[in-house]
Amino acid sequence: MIVKLITLPKMIDKRGNLSFIEEENHIPFKIRRIYWIYDVPGGQLRGGHAFIQQQEFIIALSGSFDVLVDDLEGKRVYSLNRSYYGLFVPPNVWRQMVNFSTNSIALVLSSTSFDKNDYVYDYNEYILNKSRK
Repeated sequence: MIVKLITLPKMIDKRGNLSFIEEENHIPFKIRRIYWIYDVPGGQLRGGHAFIQQQEFIIALSGSFDVLVDDLEGKRVYSLNRSYYGLFVPPNVWRQMVNFSTNSIALVLSSTSFDKNDYVYDYNEYILNKSRK
């Protein structure tokens, strides 16, 4: 699996647009947990870790932010600023979220329940494990 932007269905209506996500249809996993990140002070970053098993789908519900990823294909930056697309992040990908705009909201759909043992917080350990694959 690779990191990729996924465009969600967009129902355009003069009263306001609507988008939706169906698990195992628009995203390649069943949703086990949903969380959101908000009120991020200027200059702060979120993330800075990889997951061993967890898959994620990250959406900018409001505002904008960048997701920096590092995987077997190298380092890339994805700018999220529309609520009708999101970023699929498979397991074993280092990710950081930065450059949050004022009042931004990041919605994250996760394939697993919270498990602190699934996190890799040490970048050097991540690089070492990555090079073995």
